[in-house]
Amino acid sequence: MTKKHTAEEANSFENVVSVRRVTKVTKGGKRFAFSAFVVSGDQKGNVGIALGKSKEVSSAIAKATSRARKNRIAIPLRETTIPYTVEGRHGASKVIIRAASKGTGMIAGGPMRAVMEALGVKDILAKSLGSNNQQNVVKATLNALAKLRSADHIARLRGKTIKEMIKGQ
Repeated sequence: MTKKHTAEEANSFENVVSVRRVTKVTKGGKRFAFSAFVVSGDQKGNVGIALGKSKEVSSAIAKATSRARKNRIAIPLRETTIPYTVEGRHGASKVIIRAASKGTGMIAGGPMRAVMEALGVKDILAKSLGSNNQQNVVKATLNALAKLRSADHIARLRGKTIKEMIKGQ
């Protein structure tokens, strides 16, 4: 059976953040299973994360990938960066993400880099503080990105246009 590829899957970006082997000790011996943590995005401002579990690595990654595609959230971007500096937390992990000027590049480590690549951000300054647990760092990064609002969204909340807001400053 051949699988038809949709336009969404063609421009989709997936990054496997971690694959862990989980062992269950039973009377008859050890049973191995795998959990895969995946970041998925369209590189146009949508990103999702998911954890997939299975007896085989490939099916764990496949499950995580399909769930991550379904759980995507939209993040407002300003050209190749984010609109403003944000902080995010999850567990003992804390991340600081700063907007960067064009040409800066992606200055972000490990799991944060995977999220930024999936999001489509080219210029960013990011720092991870506290726990360096990969899943918590990714969730803290998404927590920070979820706090972002676009200029027209803030203008609508205030009942003004963007031009009126600029004049008021």
